[in-house]
Amino acid sequence: MEDVLEVYHRPFDPQRPVVSMDEASKQLIAEVREPLPARPGSVAKQHSEYEWRGTANVFIAVEPLAGKRTVQITDRRTKVDWALFIKFLLLTVYPEAAVVVLVMDNLNTHCIGSL
Repeated sequence: MEDVLEVYHRPFDPQRPVVSMDEASKQLIAEVREPLPARPGSVAKQHSEYEWRGTANVFIAVEPLAGKRTVQITDRRTKVDWALFIKFLLLTVYPEAAVVVLVMDNLNTHCIGSL
């Protein structure tokens, strides 16, 4: 943990950006009944019933010192999807960087074998 905190204390260097990356699966749902809007004296109301429309994956990368955020939505969260997101970061978002310091958790897809 201390090693990661030290990485975050590095000074800003556009040639060596420190980028945090994570992903999350999200349910896709649709309303079955139209929500009722707020009115004077009454809060908005939403029915608890919904229609399930599958899931989607959200990849996000944040470079705090530059105030930069990159988001990509995919159908799945596989090793290939992760590798394609990393490729996008390196070739599109940080093409001029000498090194991108990537901070991420140890999910099984986050490994050199995925690349």
